[in-house]
Amino acid sequence: MRGSPSLKEAFMAAPGPRNTREAVLLWLKGLCMGGADIIPGVSGGTIAFITGIYGDLVDAIRSFDGLFLRRLLRLDLAGAVAETHLRFLACLLFGILTAIVTMASLMNHLLNNHPVEIWSLFFGLIAASIFVVGKEIKPLNGPNLALVGLGAVASYLLVGMIPVSTPETLPFIFLCGSIAICAMILPGISGAFLLLMLGKYEYVTRTLKNPFIWDNFVVIAAFGAGAVVGIALFSRVLHFLLQRWHAATVSVLTGFMIGALRKVWPWKEVLESAVIRGKMHVLRTQNVLPDGFDSGVALALALCVAGVCVVIVLERLSRGRAK
Repeated sequence: MRGSPSLKEAFMAAPGPRNTREAVLLWLKGLCMGGADIIPGVSGGTIAFITGIYGDLVDAIRSFDGLFLRRLLRLDLAGAVAETHLRFLACLLFGILTAIVTMASLMNHLLNNHPVEIWSLFFGLIAASIFVVGKEIKPLNGPNLALVGLGAVASYLLVGMIPVSTPETLPFIFLCGSIAICAMILPGISGAFLLLMLGKYEYVTRTLKNPFIWDNFVVIAAFGAGAVVGIALFSRVLHFLLQRWHAATVSVLTGFMIGALRKVWPWKEVLESAVIRGKMHVLRTQNVLPDGFDSGVALALALCVAGVCVVIVLERLSRGRAK
């Protein structure tokens, strides 16, 4: 009689890419998610949605459940791995980390020196993704359209909120981690923006600069614990909503992306800013129209169209895989 599977066998049997082509494609989708996650106002969840892995991502996060924890506590590592979608997540997270490591400095440079062009590209990405995600609203009736409007208003107001002063206690840091991580699977809203809105962007990023100082380590641990709890709970709530009220949930998520267009409108006027860690950060802006049509506006429009084309290509690749 054959014994229990080895750790390697359990890992290879877990849900995930079936061949090298699928692994590379999933890595590329993770790369796109990571690139989106480092842009203020843009969510990796949006990219997951338009590339056709949103449901797989939610299911993969949900696979870390009570059974996984019980087997882990019994030191049954192979059994714990067999219960999870670890292979899917490993490939996806590798792409996300690749983007964060390689693109963070570049994106920071481009946002500081070419903001209109970069925001134009992401405006096109999100605008096209609204159409892609909106096609999943079936039936497209009055109640679902009302939910789209509700989601759009809520998101529009949320991205326009001014960051507030909040406490630095560990329970609140835990809460911030729980809220910010939800942006990973919530299209339209970025975790970085939620932290800024909660008044803890500077505080959390400052601790990451020197993570091995004990006080900083405690803060990071509290934030990380909150993130684990938040993603575990929210993924289950979202999965339940998608299973029970799929059209209504997708309607609200589509509305979130519509409202988020306020954040990524390319032309802005700065109303309020603050110095954080020696750098100037914009806290509040007002969307404006360009002064006139010139080569800069033409380039911005071209990049917006390029963003639309990227979404169309990604959707067709995903649709091709599904077939």
